[in-house]
Amino acid sequence: MPEDVWLIALKNLDDDARAVKLGEIAELELAAEQQDFAGDPLRMMLVALEEDSRVPYVVDSGGTAVGVLTLQRGAASLAGWADDESVWLLRGFLIDRRRQGQGLGTLAASAAVREAAKLTARLGGGEAGVVLSVNERNPAGQAAYRKAGFEDRGQYFGGNAGPQRTMYRAF
Repeated sequence: MPEDVWLIALKNLDDDARAVKLGEIAELELAAEQQDFAGDPLRMMLVALEEDSRVPYVVDSGGTAVGVLTLQRGAASLAGWADDESVWLLRGFLIDRRRQGQGLGTLAASAAVREAAKLTARLGGGEAGVVLSVNERNPAGQAAYRKAGFEDRGQYFGGNAGPQRTMYRAF
């Protein structure tokens, strides 16, 4: 049974707490096969902190960072979605290589959908779910998203590392 995960919005932390979490994020490691699909976790979080449309989260388990993800408003076409306004984009999602295979990715993906629903309720807007793209050469990622309730909506050729699968889950 996997541990619980918590999504901690980096923008909601005070400077000291954010610095601690960013330090933990800097220690996350990518598996060799992730290098083609994921960017540097610290860099992704720093970029997301600077953009109003992005809400960066640290994925926390057992009191420490085990991954990161970002929810972005108005950017769903980056994952092959037909429009940018009807869903949140889940991007920059990764779990530390040392913690993969424990179900944390599935738990975090489900938590991201719940967070997106809360953001929509708080901020207003017409989003009805979350979309993402996952590389076709990443079967473990695809399986984790399916376990989290995401449905495959077809192939997308916009990714930098080859064909992607567009996946969607309603709130």
